[in-house]
Amino acid sequence: MKKAFWITLALTILVSFRPMTDPNRYFEITKNIELFANLYKELNYYYVDDIEPGRLMRTGIDAMLNSLDPYTNYFSEAQVESYRFITEGKYHGIGAGMATMDGLPTITELFEESPAYKSGLRLADQILSIGGKAVKGKSKEEIDTYLQGSADTNIDLVVKRPGEAKELQFSVTRGEVDVPNVPYSGMVSDKIGYINLTVFSDQAGSHVAGALQNLRKENPGLSGLILDLRDNGGGLLREAVNICNIFIPKNELVVTTRGKVKEWDRAFKTLQNPVDETLPLVILVDKGTASASEIVSGVIQDLDRGVVMGQQTYGKGLVQNTREIGYNSQVKLTTAKYYIPSGRCIQAVEYENGEPKNIPDSLRAEFKTRGGRKVLDGGGIRPDVVIDAGKQPEILKQMIEKQLPFKYATHYNLAHPSIKPVREFSFTEYDDFKKFYRESGFDFTSSAESALEAFRAKASTEESWSRIREDVQALQSKLIQDPGKLLDEHRDLISRHLEKEIIPRYYLQKGKIEKALQVDMEIQEAIRLLGDPTRYEALLKKK
Repeated sequence: MKKAFWITLALTILVSFRPMTDPNRYFEITKNIELFANLYKELNYYYVDDIEPGRLMRTGIDAMLNSLDPYTNYFSEAQVESYRFITEGKYHGIGAGMATMDGLPTITELFEESPAYKSGLRLADQILSIGGKAVKGKSKEEIDTYLQGSADTNIDLVVKRPGEAKELQFSVTRGEVDVPNVPYSGMVSDKIGYINLTVFSDQAGSHVAGALQNLRKENPGLSGLILDLRDNGGGLLREAVNICNIFIPKNELVVTTRGKVKEWDRAFKTLQNPVDETLPLVILVDKGTASASEIVSGVIQDLDRGVVMGQQTYGKGLVQNTREIGYNSQVKLTTAKYYIPSGRCIQAVEYENGEPKNIPDSLRAEFKTRGGRKVLDGGGIRPDVVIDAGKQPEILKQMIEKQLPFKYATHYNLAHPSIKPVREFSFTEYDDFKKFYRESGFDFTSSAESALEAFRAKASTEESWSRIREDVQALQSKLIQDPGKLLDEHRDLISRHLEKEIIPRYYLQKGKIEKALQVDMEIQEAIRLLGDPTRYEALLKKK
């Protein structure tokens, strides 16, 4: 019986192969499948402890896919709703983002009009149980499995809310959660419009087009547009084509895809008349701008249609397709690379710890934009206007990792039932935050101090320790930083970050974005550029 199972498994895999002309390659595949099946059988039968088949196989699947690029992924039946969110921006659930705090899933993001928000759940609520099951210490995947389910089904939650002595009970009706791909659009100056696009999910093109049309209708003097693609990890290829079509003419080549299966190679052109092909355009990008976002920014750059501003993008020039592999599971695998109008592919050629490695310009091929400007392939899109993003102070980084600003926003919210409108609000209670910092027990240690302490621990076991001990202690005393002084030194930056955490307690995600626009250095630089037509045109001309 067991032997028949393994023969059936091997035959099922073998008949799925495409015809091969190389007999050596065919032999290698069949040999390794047989080895894998035999190993799995031996472990299952003889290993000292009982093996959970699903977990062991998942380990093997993940290890196999991890040897490829970071974008080829397996989605189990329990993860299908997560995959649906990636591709469509929709899923069946309650509509709340969460992070683990003090061992409990804590609501850190709420979508307006979501089932969670309508039921009365609020930011900083900590979930104690879901459907009668205690969730303390559970993994994110387990929590997601509990919360997601068919639309119009109920789930009972027991919640611990800051400032409330008693536990609260909620019955939430799951629904179709549609996370907006354009969470904000509006005017950032008298004549300059702004559209924030966060993901290339279904209808992203029509939503951006609608936002631009509304801006033009409500502001007849509109003279420039900022399209913000920072931290946009991409999404659907067709939506990248649709968004390009907003700004470039009909029947314009946007992207071609080429891979191993030649019959899958395709060329994508714009299909509609543009919304506006002359409005001055600045696209904001950063290292989090990837995939479909890089198609849009790269196409606009290749066709000299607008100016790209910010930091070098991520470098993902790969196309993924999803294949059903049985039992409601899917594999999302890379099937092609994409090439933008200049002919370049922006894919990073090497990865380290799942991140693309920097490629020197000397190793990148040169291409030309339509107007003759030089652009390079590989490793992402280099902006026409490069802006130094600046480094975040280490003390702020560590506070964010320990969720201290979020926890302070909860403390602030309890003491302030309401605040001024977004554009008028300014955080002025920094001394209160410093007091909260001191009482939190947060212990700041710089990375340099940590590295020296590790060296000290190792060196103290060596014979030479007596000769270098005083030198190490002297260096250690110089590296120690006073957190109080650091808090004062970075007061303005930390205050701005606290505002971004406080405002969503009153005005949700839209308010957070609206406030950030007021102090965003790159937004201000884009406004200045769009207000200077001579400089704008000069950037788009051959040098």
